[in-house]
Amino acid sequence: MRLIVGLGNPGKEYEHTRHNVGFMALDKIANYLGVTFNKTKFSGSYAEAIYEGEKYILLKPGKYMNLSGEVIRDFVNFFKIDINDIFIIHDDLDTPIGTFRLRYQGGTGGHNGLKNIALNLNTNNYKRMKIGISNDKGLDTKDYVLGKFSLEEQAKLDTVLDQVVPIFKDYQTLTFDNLMNKYNKK
Repeated sequence: MRLIVGLGNPGKEYEHTRHNVGFMALDKIANYLGVTFNKTKFSGSYAEAIYEGEKYILLKPGKYMNLSGEVIRDFVNFFKIDINDIFIIHDDLDTPIGTFRLRYQGGTGGHNGLKNIALNLNTNNYKRMKIGISNDKGLDTKDYVLGKFSLEEQAKLDTVLDQVVPIFKDYQTLTFDNLMNKYNKK
C-alpha cells in the first residue's frame, strides 16, 4: 500500500493559494484515477484507489499545514504504511514557479508542514515532489504563501500540474532514482 499526500490548508479561504499546490496536484491524480475524497479519518480527507495492482491512499490532511504531520503519522500507523511507500507533494519557496524537484530525502527548508512531518515520522527520508512557488521577499512569508496566484503565475503552475499524472504513472514502474533522473531538470 502506498500513501500519496498533498499538503495544504483546509477550508475554502485557502483554495488556490500558493500553500495549497499539494492539494491541487493530488486533485490531478484523483481525477486521473476517477476517485473522490469521500472518506475521512484522523482529521484527513482521503480517497482509495487500485492502480496497476497497487493500492493507494490519496490524503489531504485536514489540519492546518503546521500540524499535517500528525495526520500523516496516524494514517501511517493505522494502515501500517512503510516510510518507503510515502510520497508527499508540497509547495517550495526556494524553487522557481513553473518548476519542480523530485527528492527522496532532505531537510525542511523552513517549511512548517515538513517540520511537523519530520517531528511525527522521526525522519526526513521520504519521497517528495517540491513544487515551486518562488518567493517575494517584499512580502511577509505567511502573507505570500497564503496569497493567490496571478494569471501569469497560474499559467506557469499549470505546466507543472500537467506533469503530475505522468510522474504518478512512472512512479509505478521506475525506481525513484530513475524517476528523478527522468523528470528533474538540470
